[in-house]
Amino acid sequence: MTESKIRLGLRLRDVAIAYLLLRILIGVNYFNHGFTRISNVPGFVEDTVKTLADSYFPEFLVRLNSYLVPPVELIVGILITIGLATRGALIATFILMIILKLGVTSIQNWQAATSMLSYGLVLFILLAGAGFNIYSIDHWLNRRRAVEDGENRTGQGMFSFASTLWSKRRRRKPLPTSINYR
Repeated sequence: MTESKIRLGLRLRDVAIAYLLLRILIGVNYFNHGFTRISNVPGFVEDTVKTLADSYFPEFLVRLNSYLVPPVELIVGILITIGLATRGALIATFILMIILKLGVTSIQNWQAATSMLSYGLVLFILLAGAGFNIYSIDHWLNRRRAVEDGENRTGQGMFSFASTLWSKRRRRKPLPTSINYR
């Protein structure tokens, strides 16, 4: 009887594809939040002011932030979806979520506050896993600049972890059993 070896572990291409799909999923979510609100920003602002009337935030601050929410959601949604300025867009989205979290917790809307934690987790995964963002405009631009500069930049910056492992994988060397963090 022949024993077949089962290889367990993450395949880098699969992780990169999963990252792409998760990035698109959250990007489309934020895009649609912004897109559906952008045509009626004054209505969105008034609804938000009414909702937060019992909060400890002054009305002018609620109103100011409410005017910013739809365009920010729309812009970060587009950027995250296409993978352009992904890191900055994710950080901006985190900041937006913190501001929104302040609002919903100030009126003790714990259901919304709990729901927002899932957004925070997804944003964390995307920001922490940015090295797997190889199916993106960011990665394409980075590689294009490296070719134009006549050097290999793919091993630098936020892509270093994934690109190092990816290049080893392409040379058909076995994946490392552990990762050294320097």
